Amino acid sequence: MSRIELDACAECDLLLNPAQPAVGDKAQCPRCGYLLQRPRKQSIERTFALSVAGLILILPANLLPLVGIKLLGNTRDGTLWSGVATLYQEDMWAVAILVFLSSILFPLVNIALSLLVSGHLYFRKPNRYLPRWMRWLQHIEEWAMLEVYTLGIIVACVKLASMAELRFGFGLYAFVALLIVNAMLASSLDQHLFWRCIEQLRHKNSL
Repeated sequence: MSRIELDACAECDLLLNPAQPAVGDKAQCPRCGYLLQRPRKQSIERTFALSVAGLILILPANLLPLVGIKLLGNTRDGTLWSGVATLYQEDMWAVAILVFLSSILFPLVNIALSLLVSGHLYFRKPNRYLPRWMRWLQHIEEWAMLEVYTLGIIVACVKLASMAELRFGFGLYAFVALLIVNAMLASSLDQHLFWRCIEQLRHKNSL
């Protein structure tokens, strides 16, 4: 039995033949005009470059001090890791795990998967795990919440500013740069184009 592949319009649920517009063109639903696909130019190249930049930034963002606090003559620097460790030692292990997952592990896995997928597509190297990596990437990017953690840092700095002397470390600048790179990474990754290129690589490998 032959297999028929159809796409559904996200706005009006009209079933359509899969659209494959060229890069720069766009495909719209013929019934409601909803924008179905608009392949972005150089999406693979930008994603690959941003993934490399993110992988470089994630080391200083996690390991170098974000904020130094001077209170009553005592100075203490804080990093992402020390924040997680302090929460755990204070028996707030659920919050510690949440902060670790959303601010360290998931962003790291998100960047690593982006690098793996875009790198294979950029160098046109087939890999049987590409579809699986792409599915993981689509799921995990929803859990990387650097923006939420950044908001928490800003709120903490505002509250502490009246009580102690604050000193911003290089880790904070790396963290802000990582946040920007992560946002650009999410906006540059064209999932339709990536899936199409993965399918082309799989077809090429099966020939």
